[in-house]
Amino acid sequence: MGSLGKAIYAVGFWIRETGQALDRLGCRLQGNYLFQEQLSRHRALMNIFDKEPVVDKDAFVAPSASVIGDVRVGRGSSIWYGCVLRGDVNSISVGSGTNIQDNSLVHVAKSNLSGKVLPTIIGDNVTVGHSAVLHGCTVEDEAFVGMGATLLDGVVVEKHGMVAAGALVRQNTRIPTGEVWGGNPAKFLRKLTDEERSFISQSATNYTNLAQVHAAENAKPFDEIEFEKVLRKKFARRDEENDSMLGVVRETPPQLILPDNVLPDKERKSSQK
Repeated sequence: MGSLGKAIYAVGFWIRETGQALDRLGCRLQGNYLFQEQLSRHRALMNIFDKEPVVDKDAFVAPSASVIGDVRVGRGSSIWYGCVLRGDVNSISVGSGTNIQDNSLVHVAKSNLSGKVLPTIIGDNVTVGHSAVLHGCTVEDEAFVGMGATLLDGVVVEKHGMVAAGALVRQNTRIPTGEVWGGNPAKFLRKLTDEERSFISQSATNYTNLAQVHAAENAKPFDEIEFEKVLRKKFARRDEENDSMLGVVRETPPQLILPDNVLPDKERKSSQK
């Protein structure tokens, strides 16, 4: 390599090293809340007027979610990626162990055609599926709202009630305990089965466990994330068949093991051995 080639190589190396150093510095600054506010206008928790969200320390709010104003989120509940809970003209209450899944929208009504002031109240151990819309309604404990469902002002879903995916529940509709409603507009379809009752309870538990994993992942510093990337690449290249022939046992690094409580079937199988 001639002198010109060495000089070009050195300049290229310097540019790459500088870029990587700036990238690492940026990631470190983003990890610090004081600097993060200057780098990004998005805030997962945001005051409006004199109203401030109150989120239990054991709840999970995804970084890309927006919890705004007079909103309370209880212990073990989870607000997933892309969700918006906007308590500006009224209040939103989310109980304990409830999951509001990705891209769902929860809002409130200051007043409506009947003149009622309608907050949105969501009870304990409720599952709200992806992309659901809840507006000025009440969803009682251990109820289930399917993906893409819409609940309008004054709707009440009683305990163990189920709204099917894609349903549109009209204003002031009451869905009784143990019933499944679906369609547009939503109508009574049938009674809830015992298996579905169990599913509602298990769904809430599963999401509470899964939220703990996501919370831990989101809290990791940049260095730890980069270290795990290296581990995954190294572990992905192992040849299990060749290792078996040689009698070599390669244990999965602890950083790459998913907790048992996220996979109930795995936990159940291990207890049966």
